Amino acid sequence: MTKSKDWDPEHYLKFKNERTQPSIDLVSRIDIAYEPGHIADIGCGPGNSSQVLSLRWPGAELVGVDNSPAMIAKAKKEYPANTWVLSEAMNFAPDIKFDIIFSNATIQWIPRHKKLFAKLITMLSEKGVIAIQIPKFQDMLLGRIIRQVSQKKEWKKETAGCEDLFTCHDYHFYYNLLSADMQRIDMWETDYLHVMPGHSAIVDWIKSTGLKPYLDRIPDEKRKNIFEREILKEIKKYYPVQKDGRVLFPFKRLFFIAYK
Repeated sequence: MTKSKDWDPEHYLKFKNERTQPSIDLVSRIDIAYEPGHIADIGCGPGNSSQVLSLRWPGAELVGVDNSPAMIAKAKKEYPANTWVLSEAMNFAPDIKFDIIFSNATIQWIPRHKKLFAKLITMLSEKGVIAIQIPKFQDMLLGRIIRQVSQKKEWKKETAGCEDLFTCHDYHFYYNLLSADMQRIDMWETDYLHVMPGHSAIVDWIKSTGLKPYLDRIPDEKRKNIFEREILKEIKKYYPVQKDGRVLFPFKRLFFIAYK
């Protein structure tokens, strides 16, 4: 299987407002009475979500962690006051404990969540908090469209295994995983209704996230474009155009905050 290419921070940030809003919603729900001294953002990307944390707790030392050289380089350039670490989440070995461990739309790319959360809990301070947001991409209509197209005869060989790159369980799994070690857990799901200028904008959105693993495994640029057009054709069937010409793009996300 072809190795995944690096992330494109500029393309990712084309929808900066929409991608940052879940971070704003998650951070606003973190209920602590003290000022955190150390915060870790796991899967910080280009740093846009990290800044939501910094704005709420400007006195905290924030460490952003990501395995993408391009994303870390962008974060360092835009937000030099923070510490940015190029690392896989499971290889991150800090010499401090964190009052908040935050992750927005990242852990779906990390396998073995039991092992992941066991590690995160060891990184927490005495009254530490874990705050997570996970896109429910595989449960969405768009996720089903991509799976169906990728399993067609002409694409199945090239895109084999892509679905296995996503790891996301239901809220029962995460509650049971955390409840043995954490005193309180808040959980909720939100359906965001993004107003898009057209169907092509939905494809443009997912090219830098959920569609990326599939495109990475199609080596020929012409065939990439054909694959995208097939996805677009299916999207047009199921996402109606509104009276003003725009298209509503529902996006489901799972949130949970666990307090030690």
